[in-house]
Amino acid sequence: MILRALLSMNPQNVGWVEAVKADTHHQRAVDGYRCAQPILHFASVQGPCAVSRRNGWLAMALAALAALAHAGEPAPPASIAASYDVFRNGLPVAVVQETFEKSGARYRIFSESNPAGLLALFVRTKIQIHSSGAVTPAGLRPEKFDYGRLDDTSKNVSAAFDWRAKRLHLTFDGRNETLALPQGTQDRVSLMYQFMFLPAEKFGNLAFHMTNGKKIETYRYQLAGAEMIDTPLGTMHTLRLVKQREPDDNAVEVWLAPERKFFPVKLLIVENDGSKFEQVITQLEFK
Repeated sequence: MILRALLSMNPQNVGWVEAVKADTHHQRAVDGYRCAQPILHFASVQGPCAVSRRNGWLAMALAALAALAHAGEPAPPASIAASYDVFRNGLPVAVVQETFEKSGARYRIFSESNPAGLLALFVRTKIQIHSSGAVTPAGLRPEKFDYGRLDDTSKNVSAAFDWRAKRLHLTFDGRNETLALPQGTQDRVSLMYQFMFLPAEKFGNLAFHMTNGKKIETYRYQLAGAEMIDTPLGTMHTLRLVKQREPDDNAVEVWLAPERKFFPVKLLIVENDGSKFEQVITQLEFK
């Protein structure tokens, strides 16, 4: 996904309001409290009711995953076309279009972002990301990653994965660096497509190594619950994964749609200054 590439864009900060849809027809007592049963769950909810709800939703999500694992997951599609709208603090800032193609044991991902809304009046840049590599029994194994800004090539980065030597060769800021390459490392765009290749039972607690072309980071996701979310494509059943934060790290949440091959249909990044970037699916086609 290309949302992180937009973090450098800094339009005027505005207020952002989260809407929470709740079904209050059913209530139950928890330690003497009467608790409404909302459909959606946000980490900001506090108190004994929230703890009970959180545990209940998590149990349901894990039960659903167990059923999926027992039934067996369908094979990932040969090609995907996806589009997203990106918002910063509720204002549109970009439109993202992505394609994924799998041919035999090879894959290619292309992602392009263009400014939208008022930002398009002041920012003319186009961001393009390419990822290519092999498809293995464990999923995607990137071999080449490129990030490019057409208006400023000095910000371009690339990564070459040498799996045989277990080395990652990075090019950025006019210099080259070589790092040890951990097993299973993904790049910043292949990471989001890797979910389609994972066994359902692994979604309870995930860990990935990821490179953005400048360094390698460890991403740990925990299953936070099952949610119904509204999108331009309609209401979707999703699983919400929350990145376990390190000190001074941004908050990251990902919503996967099990009925759509565990494809990411929503992504939220909250920076340390409170700025919120939200990426929401607007088009999704499998072939």
